[in-house]
Amino acid sequence: MNKSTFWKKLARILFSQKTTIIFLLLLQIIFIMSMIVGALEYTQWISYLLSALGLVLAIYICNQDVNPAYKLSWVIPLLAIPLFSTVAYFILSNQYSTKAARKAHMQKCENTRPYLRQDPRVLSDLVIENSSVSKLSEYLDKYGGYPTCRCTTVEYFSDGIKKFRAMLRELKKAERFIYMEYFIIGQGEMWSEIEKILIDKAARGVDVRLMYDGMGSLDLLPMRYDRTLREKGIKCHVFNPFRPLLSSIQNNRDHRKICVIDGNVAFNGGVNLSDEYINRWDRFGYWKDTAVMLRGDAVWNFTMMFLQMWEILDDEPNDYNSLRPVLTETEQQADGFVIPYGDSPLDTENVGEMVYLDIINHARKYVYITTPYLIPNNELVTALEYAAKSGVDVRIITPGHPDKWYCRSIAWSYYRDLLELGVKIYEFDGFIHAKNFVSDDRSAVVGTINLDYRSLYLHFECATYMYGTGTEKLVRRDFEATLGHCREITVADCDKRSLWSCAVSAVLRMFAPLL
Repeated sequence: MNKSTFWKKLARILFSQKTTIIFLLLLQIIFIMSMIVGALEYTQWISYLLSALGLVLAIYICNQDVNPAYKLSWVIPLLAIPLFSTVAYFILSNQYSTKAARKAHMQKCENTRPYLRQDPRVLSDLVIENSSVSKLSEYLDKYGGYPTCRCTTVEYFSDGIKKFRAMLRELKKAERFIYMEYFIIGQGEMWSEIEKILIDKAARGVDVRLMYDGMGSLDLLPMRYDRTLREKGIKCHVFNPFRPLLSSIQNNRDHRKICVIDGNVAFNGGVNLSDEYINRWDRFGYWKDTAVMLRGDAVWNFTMMFLQMWEILDDEPNDYNSLRPVLTETEQQADGFVIPYGDSPLDTENVGEMVYLDIINHARKYVYITTPYLIPNNELVTALEYAAKSGVDVRIITPGHPDKWYCRSIAWSYYRDLLELGVKIYEFDGFIHAKNFVSDDRSAVVGTINLDYRSLYLHFECATYMYGTGTEKLVRRDFEATLGHCREITVADCDKRSLWSCAVSAVLRMFAPLL
């Protein structure tokens, strides 16, 4: 480890919100101990004051229009450990940076709205094809800002290496522009090959733009790496750079994975640009991931999604209409409907959650789900319960070798409940990072949205919804093939857990919305 990497990791640890929370917890413990031994004068009155403040904040939070589980995860500590919780709440809430980001993002989406109009002919065709899916389409258009598209071909990749090879092939063909937005970029074989192409294309006059998340890539790239890329001709911005301590906007990471080439080709899915995604680096056993490549009309949604975020960081004007896709005969004859959509934590719409709920609620035969983090809220659990009890075959694959031990511990707290409701759960022999939903061989989603609170409420996310494209069957077949490398979880497995393991899961589950 070089000195630069060491100091970055140290700064990240010392100035992270986790360190702040640990410090505040220690302060709370010291305060309680001082009350017990009478070491501090007036501590009883201070305790009364803090308890009153905690109660006021708890009442305030209960009246906010947020997820009930999120409310509960704040209310309990506010009443139990008010010193820690009141300070933590003020640190993580009501900051100007978040309000400013919200205003800028909403304004940009409003300004670009005229360029994302729904073609009424496409919607009419969808109403004839499936009226319930047309309702989802209307929702995504009206409240998400993303229209339904036809004339789009979809290629599904069942692992990261297949997506990587296809991306290299398409990047080499770029003639006008390359837009890339990723949560993680890590130095290694994968990024090295991509970087060479980007530098070469930029030297040839191609408009190359790269945006990566400041936290996701913090330990994986040299300091000021964005400057290095700009010196090589690549337009580069770091989204939400890591800053020590206390801005709540630090919670709102750019978790999207988007690559758009010449407006005609787009990649989306769970695959970041780092070697573990192509199994060149063994972190948690075999790394299973998925992605899709789009050609045709639906690429436009991703082009505009990228520019909406880019223009918050860079006010360079863009001629949007010149970036539209040029359709080939193959794309014009493509079957089905495709809706690339995004989800933002800075508005009041939980688009990603709504799409998942719609798929579950309209399933008739089966719903198959892959997710690295199974931390569903009450709404999703209720939907899964109804589907399973009504005879739908509901199956979920999660990692057997997780990247975060506490996420797996929380997931196990849900296993018994879901199993008893009739949901089948499997753990993959390795790490599964794919975020897939597929139902009835007709509807599928491949994207970046996990089944946890961060993806559903705190991160910028994106995904591709497909209906009747033929790709849905491929997603289902991949799920079935993956089952061959999984262990089915049973109620008996839940019974074998130790009391300590169950207790840890129960406590972590209570605070899951804050993790």
